[in-house]
Amino acid sequence: MTNGIINDTILDGEMDSIGDVIKQLKRSPSNVRFADLCKICDYYFGEARQKSSSHRIYKTPWRDDPRVNIQEKDGKGKDYQVRQVIKAIKRLEAQGGNKSSRKK
Repeated sequence: MTNGIINDTILDGEMDSIGDVIKQLKRSPSNVRFADLCKICDYYFGEARQKSSSHRIYKTPWRDDPRVNIQEKDGKGKDYQVRQVIKAIKRLEAQGGNKSSRKK
């Protein structure tokens, strides 16, 4: 693939199918590279509003859970946070939101 996943890493270009990446996250939430998780979150939620050395916090259009707060551990995303990201994406899509409808 030229634009998509190669060796389990999301390339910087447009992704062929975000759905394929989400399926990968669901299949193996404990084996997701932090950089890939950041790119998925950036795609759906825009740039992180906080980028500290340990956490990235994303703004969502709701106030309650699921929150989008991710952190790196040994180069990977924490599995429970990957699951929270998946829930947040589902909620965003259920509310009719997606990348193309959010403001940059």
